Amino acid sequence: MKEEQVILVNEKDEPIGLMNKLEAHEKAVLHRAFSVFILNDKNEVMLQQRAHHKYHSPLLWTNTCCSHQRASETNIEAGKRRLFEEMGFKAELKELFHFIYKAPFDNGLTEHELDHVMIGYSNEEPNINCEEVESWKWMTIEDIKDDMVANPDIYTVWFKIIFDEFYHYLEDHKL
Repeated sequence: MKEEQVILVNEKDEPIGLMNKLEAHEKAVLHRAFSVFILNDKNEVMLQQRAHHKYHSPLLWTNTCCSHQRASETNIEAGKRRLFEEMGFKAELKELFHFIYKAPFDNGLTEHELDHVMIGYSNEEPNINCEEVESWKWMTIEDIKDDMVANPDIYTVWFKIIFDEFYHYLEDHKL
């Protein structure tokens, strides 16, 4: 099976090439990514716990789903595809903002991403893909914020960064 490629971008989100995903993470090259937050009608966020056999960040909690766009996809198409692949349901998504972050892992890999943050709404119970996801739960935004302070080691490195940006976005914008 051919390794998935990521879209290399400059700081203006202009594509400058493709690279194998693992190589991009080994070399910490800036590439396009996305993060999806699904909220329910109680304004709770659906979190996923990464599968126990993932090559980085196993069993850590993170946002509903995140991944990388393929060369032929829009941000929204990629978000919908991955939401269905990981969580087993569909939802309309809206892009909120994007930003660049860099986060090293313990295993020598580094996320250096221009991340497109999207939001969607659903009350549906997911049908999780056990290859990707160990478990899931709903949490309020304030409870996530408090729990990240109390238990920072149970969350992915990137989720702590992305959640902070998401939280500040919600403070400044009415959804």
